[in-house]
Amino acid sequence: MTTLRPPSRATPPEPQRPSKGAERHGFAAVVPLARMFSPENRDSLLLIGTTLFLVAFGLVMVLSASSVEEQSATGDPFGRVLRQAIFAAVAVPAMLLVGRLPARFWKRWAWTAVLVTIGMQLLVFVPGLSSSGGGNRNWIVIGGFTVQPSEFLKLALVVWIGTVLGARRDELGEWRRLLLPVGPVAGIAIGLVLAGSDLGTAAIMLLMVFGCAFFAGARLRHLAVGALGVAVVALLFAIASPNRMSRINTWIQGCTDADYSGYCWQPQHGMWALASGGVLGVGLGNSRAKWNWLPEADNDFIFAIIGEELGLIGALVVLVLYALMAIVLVRIMRRARESFTRIVAGGVLVWVVGQAFVNIGVVLGLLPVLGVPLPLISSGGSSLVAVLLAIGVVLSLARQETLDVARIAQTPVGPAARRR
Repeated sequence: MTTLRPPSRATPPEPQRPSKGAERHGFAAVVPLARMFSPENRDSLLLIGTTLFLVAFGLVMVLSASSVEEQSATGDPFGRVLRQAIFAAVAVPAMLLVGRLPARFWKRWAWTAVLVTIGMQLLVFVPGLSSSGGGNRNWIVIGGFTVQPSEFLKLALVVWIGTVLGARRDELGEWRRLLLPVGPVAGIAIGLVLAGSDLGTAAIMLLMVFGCAFFAGARLRHLAVGALGVAVVALLFAIASPNRMSRINTWIQGCTDADYSGYCWQPQHGMWALASGGVLGVGLGNSRAKWNWLPEADNDFIFAIIGEELGLIGALVVLVLYALMAIVLVRIMRRARESFTRIVAGGVLVWVVGQAFVNIGVVLGLLPVLGVPLPLISSGGSSLVAVLLAIGVVLSLARQETLDVARIAQTPVGPAARRR
């Protein structure tokens, strides 16, 4: 008799596991990629988060402030914000990559960077390459893109001053060691910007130079004498230009009905936009001033659009974000062991946060119209890229400080270490 057996169930083959070597190589490939963009401390994380929020917020406000003018000019309401988004998409990863570079990289290339950017600034005076607007001659056209070299000159100047003064931190009590060579190089850089009639950018660069000197440990009396000399030169420079004197007189004397359509037009409509926003604003996208009433609504006066559409609450949020960025930069400076880190972070603090409050002061009528953008928020590819790269440099130096502290903490001490 034949015995029937149940059919045997086929056992599925066991999946092939990767070898230990392959696992090790795969893990090694993933870990550096994950660590590449990870901040080394909470201050760096907070700085990155604040910066990214301001960039994202700026894109939203650029779209709102520029859509009407772009629609009437080109038929595409998204043209300007798309260009700004392209710059942001390139500059944000560049900021994170720059933040991984060692501090010695910036010291090694500081002289080259400042000489190259001064050469770029000279190109604004070359016919066929330069571009002007608003009475300023500070742009060059490369491959269809308009570039403002003075924005990158700011970054190069801060890093260069940090390198020079950081190496002389014990000699800054003598005014000659402070003045040379910072004075001539900074004077040439700022003079070239002034030659292009960009008084606002030159003023910010002057604040940066004095800020770097202050954080380097220069004596206050030396800085006071320098500030007095700069004030005299600035007064003479303003008197030599009827345009600047008219703006200053309008700011001092106030606007009149006779000047309503002249120099009062922009600050007056900016103030009206802020006033109409109230506490809660008229709503995102519902600004009336952006309908060709407020010049530079997406650039120098974008804070007026923020106040109109988002109200006092939106304006205060912007102020709090810049204040938070200032606090983080000060914390990085206080923890810095190297003078180079403290000077560069201080220069970036004066540049970004100082320029933000100058821009807001202009919109509020506390300062005459200077024509400086609101960092990370206003439209303008050169300004956005340069500021993000500057934040990346600070992240790089903060990371180097953290690594140095960790290395010192792991260094053995005691008699055994001394015998080695």
